[in-house]
Amino acid sequence: MFSKILIANRGEIAIRVIRACKELGIKTVAVYSEADKNSLHLEFADEAICIGKAQSSESYLNISSIISAAEITDSDAIHPGYGFLAENPSFAEVCESCGVKFIGPSAENIRLMGDKLRAKETMQKANLPLIPGTKGAIKSKEDALNTAKKMGYPVILKAKAGGGGKGMRVCHSDVRLVSALLTAQSEAKAAFGDSEIYMEKFIENPRHIEVQIAADNYGNAIYLGERDCSIQRRHQKIIEETPSPAVDQRLRKKLGELCIKGIKSMNYRSVGTIEFLLDEKGNFYFMEMNTRIQVEHPITEEVTGIDLVKLQMLLAAGEKLKIKQDEVQVRGAAMECRINAEDPSNRFMPCPGNIEFCYIPGGKDVRIDTHIYSGYAIPPYYDSLIAKAITRGDNRKEVLKKMERVLDEFLVEPVKTTASFCKEVITDPDFQRGKYHTGFLEKFIGKEEE
Repeated sequence: MFSKILIANRGEIAIRVIRACKELGIKTVAVYSEADKNSLHLEFADEAICIGKAQSSESYLNISSIISAAEITDSDAIHPGYGFLAENPSFAEVCESCGVKFIGPSAENIRLMGDKLRAKETMQKANLPLIPGTKGAIKSKEDALNTAKKMGYPVILKAKAGGGGKGMRVCHSDVRLVSALLTAQSEAKAAFGDSEIYMEKFIENPRHIEVQIAADNYGNAIYLGERDCSIQRRHQKIIEETPSPAVDQRLRKKLGELCIKGIKSMNYRSVGTIEFLLDEKGNFYFMEMNTRIQVEHPITEEVTGIDLVKLQMLLAAGEKLKIKQDEVQVRGAAMECRINAEDPSNRFMPCPGNIEFCYIPGGKDVRIDTHIYSGYAIPPYYDSLIAKAITRGDNRKEVLKKMERVLDEFLVEPVKTTASFCKEVITDPDFQRGKYHTGFLEKFIGKEEE
């Protein structure tokens, strides 16, 4: 096992990793930008090193500074968290070349799944069904128009190297397609350094279902149930739950077994998530794979009793999976609401600033993953996520009632947050019945431009 781990991230995920390390008896090193000098993760780590200015490009995305911090502190491993460098194959390669273990899959796996077209080809060979779409990148405006005509509208444009909604546009006509293609290409270039775009048939009103997997270096792999991540705004998840109201035991087993085939075909090792779209007729299609810990990983932990961050570290250290598939048990239900420092009444405008007072809810089966405190100043440079509210219970109804209470109790003043908006969503009659899809939020905020 590792003796010291550097956490190449910030906020609540940095604290989450530090907690797992402490429970495993591992020393920790926190890195931070000048804007995060008062961040809570610095207090909990054994050591802390400033790696640059506020801008991500000069700190949390600065590979040389992070590697230097690891070398100075004699860290033998780096945990990337999520976002920033978590799915950067070059960073994984640099770590390995410097003798520092990257806690995650191989650079080859990251690169393969990061290329959305190659990822689709890989999973198709493992018999995972795909959404109809182009086999390669769109070469021209004429190519896009001809492809859309054959496929039939609506279609969706996606960045080949993308994720998080960047470079993604839904098109219902030729006019929209032509303008969206140029915008998507420029956005993809700015976000990922790769302007290539591919096209898929747009599945209307689907569920977004993801399956948590884990695999070791010895050919063992398991799946840990599914999460329903259909409540999204601009392709960014807001509320997640497990199990999905739309997935029965037969479908759960089928999805899980296909995922195991997929990851074994690429010799994957580490934790990861395979994502699907599920249509109204029960057909499902492979979307992509995330080769890291997910923001929503806590709900899987709550229903399985398995600490995914610890498991990720143990697998990176070369340990075998200690649990077999028939030993995995999902008990009860769990839900997560992401609470952002945003103003829902003002087009979800980010609201950085000083927190004069905050109250973090508690109680039985309530978990709040956060890095904020009274007196903390939310910086304007990073993602607006400030907390994740997680509740679990014996059934979905119990989980919903607990979450409603938690969102009522969550106080951050005077900063605006999305807690009240999350409550509005989860108390909606259709949501209460489990009847929702990826376009569900349109009834609350209207149809936003893609």
